[in-house]
Amino acid sequence: MANPDLRDWLAQMESAGELHRVSGANTEEEIGGIVDLFQRETNRPALLFDDIPGYPSGHRVAANILTGVRRIALTLGLHENASEIDLVQYWRKHLGGDAKTIPPVSVSDGPILQNVTQGDAVDLSRIPTPKWHEDDGGRYIGTGCMVIMKDPDSGWINYGAYRVQAQDSDPRIATVMCSKGKHGDLLMRRYHERGERCPIAVVAGMHPLLFTVAGIEIPYGKNEYDAAGGLLGAPVEVIHGPVTGLPIPANAEIAFEGSIGPDDLAAEGPFGEWTGYFAGGHKKAPVIRIDTLMMRNDPILLGAIPAVPPNDDTFYRGTYRCAGVWKQLEGAGIPGVTGVWSHEAGGSRMWLTVSIKQLYPGHAKQAGLIASQCHAGAYANKYVVVVDDDIDPANINEVIWAMCTRVDAREDVEILRGNWSTTLDPTAYPDDLRVFNTRMVIDACRPWARRDSFPKVARSSKALDERIRAKFGALLPPGY
Repeated sequence: MANPDLRDWLAQMESAGELHRVSGANTEEEIGGIVDLFQRETNRPALLFDDIPGYPSGHRVAANILTGVRRIALTLGLHENASEIDLVQYWRKHLGGDAKTIPPVSVSDGPILQNVTQGDAVDLSRIPTPKWHEDDGGRYIGTGCMVIMKDPDSGWINYGAYRVQAQDSDPRIATVMCSKGKHGDLLMRRYHERGERCPIAVVAGMHPLLFTVAGIEIPYGKNEYDAAGGLLGAPVEVIHGPVTGLPIPANAEIAFEGSIGPDDLAAEGPFGEWTGYFAGGHKKAPVIRIDTLMMRNDPILLGAIPAVPPNDDTFYRGTYRCAGVWKQLEGAGIPGVTGVWSHEAGGSRMWLTVSIKQLYPGHAKQAGLIASQCHAGAYANKYVVVVDDDIDPANINEVIWAMCTRVDAREDVEILRGNWSTTLDPTAYPDDLRVFNTRMVIDACRPWARRDSFPKVARSSKALDERIRAKFGALLPPGY
């Protein structure tokens, strides 16, 4: 399928038994409350809300989209039984300068143009936008979104996933929050430093693969549409916004375009974030003055909701981040890496586990120190645990067992101070305008000097496992 859309994805998930429909939940608290309950554990089904009070039947909301391994695998075109580390291997293959890219193609029409309003007729309140958390400062239309901008000099098109709040005071405006240093922030400032308005488009419903690309670290100067086309195996079809000219997926559900003026700010937040806290506070954020609102018939708003991990905002990103750490470890000359996992409880950033085949004294500690500071792993990391290759880094019970039985805290724990962090980390400490944290690197491998004499593990051999499966497989539960 050349250009699958959100509806194709929902049909695929329903066919696979990965979609749960909910009728009659309101936007004030019930949709957000149901999503919160569902995403407290991974591998629960995606959600599709319909018959939302106060809105026409058919105006829907999709959420809890990428919080399951099987669902992510199906989205990426992998086998439904793919493991966590299989997802990491997928991104290892599709990372870097040799990754396949296919540029987008322009088309003159598409479903997104089925309903177009402009100027004073723009009304974001027509879209059933939930209050996702009980204590949020408003309704966030942009969570599972694409925020599209253009470099004023080179014409480079960039899209990222930044939170966008619909402003109750005026249905023709929204605010966007881009953290300092993110590509969207850099591009916006280029316009504002010239005294110009920054053109912007926001897409709030699209195939989750396009959203996935919005949420990962595509290098500066590279086009996310090109990367998405490479993953899809076909160019993304785009229309161009009638006012901004920015490219918008032709089969998107909801999109709006407009511009942001210098020093045009409005109240934004608070919003429950990926660390599980309302750490961002209530601040001023740039205002989008909307020129055009576009919607399909019976539009579907896509939500990807940060909250106490695991959550939609972090779980899918963890596999991409692990692949980045793995490649950067190897790029730094670390041999014998057999797996990397970023645990969902740490928002897929704060806890990294690296498995290695030990090859020399100090190998494990070297791998842990580099993983804690390489670009893919450094931001907001708190713990790095290095384990032997007999431990599955994605199995937290095995990891904790290794920590309990192979760590001597006198020798195997390093404390690093003054590391790259974020204001969303409640334990970060400020120094002027900078934010730091402290992190721990734990060597949970068998001690090098005792690797041959360390007690043998009390578990059946792989050979015995296979003999048992071959003879008694029909009697064993799935996955054994």
